[in-house]
Amino acid sequence: MERLRLGTSEIEITQIIMGTWQAGKVMWAGIDDAETSRAIRAAYDAGINTFDTAESYGRGHSERIVGEALAPVRDQVILATKVASHLLQYDQVIEACHRSLENLRTDYIDLYQIHWPAGSFKSKIVPIEGTMRAMNDLKERGKIRAIGVSNFSRAQLEEACQHGRIVSLQPPYSLFWRHVEEDAMPYCRENDITLLAYSPMAQGLLTGKFGKGHKFSKRDHRAKNKLFGEEQAERVHQALEALRPIAESRGITLGQLALAWAIAQPGTCAIAGARNAEQVLENAKAGEVRLTAPDLARMDEIGRRVTDPLDKDPVLWKF
Repeated sequence: MERLRLGTSEIEITQIIMGTWQAGKVMWAGIDDAETSRAIRAAYDAGINTFDTAESYGRGHSERIVGEALAPVRDQVILATKVASHLLQYDQVIEACHRSLENLRTDYIDLYQIHWPAGSFKSKIVPIEGTMRAMNDLKERGKIRAIGVSNFSRAQLEEACQHGRIVSLQPPYSLFWRHVEEDAMPYCRENDITLLAYSPMAQGLLTGKFGKGHKFSKRDHRAKNKLFGEEQAERVHQALEALRPIAESRGITLGQLALAWAIAQPGTCAIAGARNAEQVLENAKAGEVRLTAPDLARMDEIGRRVTDPLDKDPVLWKF
C-alpha cells in the first residue's frame, strides 16, 4: 500500500489508516472486543501500518485494545492518539500522554494530537501556547514523535503553528462533507501539513448500506449525524444512485469508491473504521484504486448535490 510522509516529519503512513473510535464501544452499538482485535491484526496483515485512536474513546478502552493487538509488532506500526479538549492545561497534557503510553503498551507515541480545540463541548478555555508547550516538551523527551491537531479551523491551526510544528490536521472529510476545503485545506497544502480525513465514508452513509429512513439506536452517535437527517435523505439517495455506476464500472464497492476519492485529494489520507476483519480487508483494497480525472470530476458534481445545501457549521453531529 502506498505511503505518504506525515507532514515534515520522517514518519511514513499508509494512505488508508485504521480508525478505532468504535473500539471504545461508548457511542457505538454491537461492538465485540475480540472481533475488534482480529480486525486490527487483519489491517496490519493487509499492509495498513497506521492506527488512530484517542483516550476519550471509551475512557482509554480503545487505546488498550489497540495496544494489546499491536504489541507484538509495535516497532512496525504507527500509533496515533489524542488528548481531550478538557485536558489541555500543561500538566494535564503531560499526565494524559503518560496514560495513553500505558494504555498503548509503548514508550513513545508516533503522532499525538489535540482532539478538539479548547472550549469545545463547554470545556475550559486554555491558551494554545501552554498546550503546545506541553506537546513540545513531550516531543523533546522522546515521548512523542510528532504533533497534530484535530477538528481545528484554519485560524486555530495557524495560531497553534506559531508555537510548534504541526504535521497533521484531522477533520471530518468525505464526498458528502467538505467544509475543510474552503477553510483549512489550502493552509495545509501551503505548509506541508497532512490531512487525515476522518469519516471518509460519512460514517457508513457512502457505503449505500443504509436505506432512506434508517434509524440508529439512541446509543449510536450516528443518530445525531447531520447527514442522516430526514432533510438530507432524498439528496443522499439520489447521489448514491448516481455514484453506483462509477463503482460498478471499476468492480469496487461504494465504500471503496468513497475512500479512493478521499486519498485522491493531494496530501490526504483516509481514516477508515471497521467492526470486523472483512470490513478491514475491503477498506484496504481501496488503497489500490486510482480514479481518473473524469471520475473525480463526475464525483465532485454528484457530491455537491449533498454538500451545497448544508449550512456552514463544520461540526458533523448535533450533539
